[in-house]
Amino acid sequence: MSKLEELIQQYCPDGVEYVKLGDIEDQGYIKLGRGNVISKQDMKDCPGGFPVYSSSSVGDGEIGRYGKYMFDDERISWSIDGGGKFFYRNNLRYSITNVSGWLKVLAPKVVSTKYLYYTLMNEWVKKVYDYTHKAHPSVIREEYIIPIPPLPVQKEIVRVLDTFTELQAELQAELQKRLQQYNYYREEILTHFSPEQNAKEYKLGDICELGTGSHNTQDGLKEGSYPFYTRGIDVLYLNSYDFDETAIITAGDGAGVGKVFHYVKGKYALHQRAYRIVPIQSKVLARYLYYYLETEFYAYIMKSSVSSSVTSIRKPMLLDFPVLLPSLSEQQRIVDILDKFDALTTDLTAGLPAEIEKRRQQYGFYRDKLLTFNRKEA
Repeated sequence: MSKLEELIQQYCPDGVEYVKLGDIEDQGYIKLGRGNVISKQDMKDCPGGFPVYSSSSVGDGEIGRYGKYMFDDERISWSIDGGGKFFYRNNLRYSITNVSGWLKVLAPKVVSTKYLYYTLMNEWVKKVYDYTHKAHPSVIREEYIIPIPPLPVQKEIVRVLDTFTELQAELQAELQKRLQQYNYYREEILTHFSPEQNAKEYKLGDICELGTGSHNTQDGLKEGSYPFYTRGIDVLYLNSYDFDETAIITAGDGAGVGKVFHYVKGKYALHQRAYRIVPIQSKVLARYLYYYLETEFYAYIMKSSVSSSVTSIRKPMLLDFPVLLPSLSEQQRIVDILDKFDALTTDLTAGLPAEIEKRRQQYGFYRDKLLTFNRKEA
């Protein structure tokens, strides 16, 4: 019998009471609130090192740094406008904007903040919040019904789940290290050619066909017969296709300019402001060009643009992009090397990403198992 099982048998043999989040607040155990309006101009006018968290669910939700802070304690925050994801914040000076909420535990002898975070996250993965059904404090008060076992049980659950979390963090750090090594090596192998490799410079327009699609983002479907590439990293679908070829897709405008690339083989549909780059196979291997664009294109357009923030690409910028090309056999050798690195750092069926995904699935399974109790009858 595990320590947790012993504690459950000792403290809650008749089951655990499930309560609404709002009831816990009404009893004075927690307090829910919203952040303040903090604009980009505010952060610019008052620079500093304190993080500002907003509605973003990417990473830890940080949108910038500020010279002021709202909190310096242990709380839970969540993204009201960004899907309702919860974040654990502990003893660091930070601020939360008005499109995020905060939760403060007022009775730590009754409920652990970290336990409550894990419990809320376990329920959040089963819910759907969007821009019509937002995760306002008044909404989550009613929609989150959670178990509150005695504190010793809560603490043991936190200990176990923290172990899983630490393992995931170690694997993620290892992957980040490998990504940095890969990016460095890719840069070296694609830009530092020896005289024996006889690499020559060509303009992209001389070795490729370039064009755009005809669709708008709203045409996209969540499911369909053919992939539909827009201007972002996510792929939508359509039930018709525009092209059947091997091509490289990149964003023509928006946040993905110079950063988003897709390698495509087969039938696909394309956004009107995304570019298709179709290599002339007798001159350049498509896979080689894909890696070269990933490595060199963003720096090129930043250098070519008159503004510090590139928001769109004009076709002449693409046509004039310089590409260093060794022989086709040398291109293939380089592709073989980089494909192995790429699989190690991005393939969800192998390497570190596969290990992280496996651990993530295990974590989700055990979190749900640990946080599911026999329900105590009222």
